[in-house]
Amino acid sequence: MKFNWGTGIAVFFTLFVLALAFQVYKSTQFDHSLVSDHYYADDLAYQQHYEKLANAQQLGQNLKIWNKLQKEEVELAFPEEVGEVSGEVYFFCPSDRNSDFRLAVQAGPGHVQRISTHGLRRGLWRVKVDWQSEGKAYYTEDSITL
Repeated sequence: MKFNWGTGIAVFFTLFVLALAFQVYKSTQFDHSLVSDHYYADDLAYQQHYEKLANAQQLGQNLKIWNKLQKEEVELAFPEEVGEVSGEVYFFCPSDRNSDFRLAVQAGPGHVQRISTHGLRRGLWRVKVDWQSEGKAYYTEDSITL
């Protein structure tokens, strides 16, 4: 068989179509989920979020989030200057949205809450705390690695 320019074009287009089909197949295997299902509503409510961040920065001592790897727990230390606290703790796993979970803020003695990390997926987590005290709303976020 003689290899001429017509055969070269046919081989090129055949390889191109195969490569394109492979890329389409691989793209259907990838999870394209968004960070939030309600991102338009989240964007509209950003001013309230900004005010919570500003309130948290005005505190003399902000909420501290410690990752205690040896004890397999995360410790939230709320400021002593605020009174009774309530709200929600959101554990966000960027690599797997099915691992995300929420807990209620239940600060114990000394304004400290301990959350067990036993059995959680290893890797990067974002701990987002949306909390209220004495009629003011606050927001604090920190990244931890398990």
